[in-house]
Amino acid sequence: MYFTKIKQSPPIQNLAKKLAKVREFFPAIFFFGGFAWDAFTIGQNVAAQDLFIFGAYLATAGLILYVIGRPSYILADSTSLPSWLSRIYFKFNLKKYHWPNFPYFLLQFIFGNLLSSLFILYFKSASHWLAWVMSLLLGAMLVGNEYLENEYKRFTLSWSLFGFCAMLLFNFALPFLIGSINPIWFYLSTLMGLGAAHFLYKTTPNHLGSIKPVWLIAAVLMFAYAADMIPPVPLVKRDIAVAYSLNKVNGDFQLTQQPSDWWVFWRKTSNHLEVTPGQRVYCISSVFAPRGLNTKLYHRWQFYDKKLGWVTESHIGFTLAGGRQNGFRGYTYKQNLQAGEWRVAIETESEKTVAVYDFSIKTVSVAPPSISQLF
Repeated sequence: MYFTKIKQSPPIQNLAKKLAKVREFFPAIFFFGGFAWDAFTIGQNVAAQDLFIFGAYLATAGLILYVIGRPSYILADSTSLPSWLSRIYFKFNLKKYHWPNFPYFLLQFIFGNLLSSLFILYFKSASHWLAWVMSLLLGAMLVGNEYLENEYKRFTLSWSLFGFCAMLLFNFALPFLIGSINPIWFYLSTLMGLGAAHFLYKTTPNHLGSIKPVWLIAAVLMFAYAADMIPPVPLVKRDIAVAYSLNKVNGDFQLTQQPSDWWVFWRKTSNHLEVTPGQRVYCISSVFAPRGLNTKLYHRWQFYDKKLGWVTESHIGFTLAGGRQNGFRGYTYKQNLQAGEWRVAIETESEKTVAVYDFSIKTVSVAPPSISQLF
């Protein structure tokens, strides 16, 4: 049998050179690709089994940290592995990851999955600029994790990521399981995440690295929550709209709304309302809450005054009962709105912002054309 060496054609060589140039951007590309996929599959609603899966990720990361932090941990090569583990090692072509480095690679993989999933949940809940700032900071950290393959031997980084993941997970899980979004549960869950990381650090005999950054992370999260930079998880905004009227039809709300201009082809309705004197304007919102959670939400109607800034005109509450997969819907209305810029903020009883909707009012003498659609 004869073998001939296949010579690559110039186009293939050029393609290989281009791929080599962008190779360093692959981690960011893979991250955003995975983020886009998770955005469609995670966070539409929050299920208990999701939290159990994330808890398993966290427990696995903790076990790895405990094992590689013990004095008995031996930097073995693949020939000293148990037979069943050797088969996995070679089957998945893990030879490029020298066995002593493989636990660190696995740790990065677990943290990447856990951070991505948790970030999606918080990203879905962020609906105003302070929360967006926090989400962008988290996103930057997630992208950075893709480049930390060789940095996990610095145990300070590993403890920091473990503590951060534990806090984010408990922030979501504790209010979810208790059925309350009282701020006390956020602070308590943050301390629980801090305690879990500190306990694991003290339990590991070698005490490699420093646990101090985890305490700093806990303080920053508490400050951010107090400053309304972290959304009141596990509430997730579904939708929010303004309308001229609404009627309940077969379990759905039928809204009469301002149609968008002809050139705004990507949406049917407009948030620039033309209103006749005395006409009502409704705001309807849909918010997902886990089953068993009962609380009260508020619509804060605000008008923008050029001298005073945003001025609260009314603060109207409505009850929210959890468990509806498409979100619990509530509405409020006002009339005789003056012309100018308006916004409605959905808030909890502790004044934590769930979402903000901006719109404008223009006073007209004749009612404009309108369209109807279900909400």
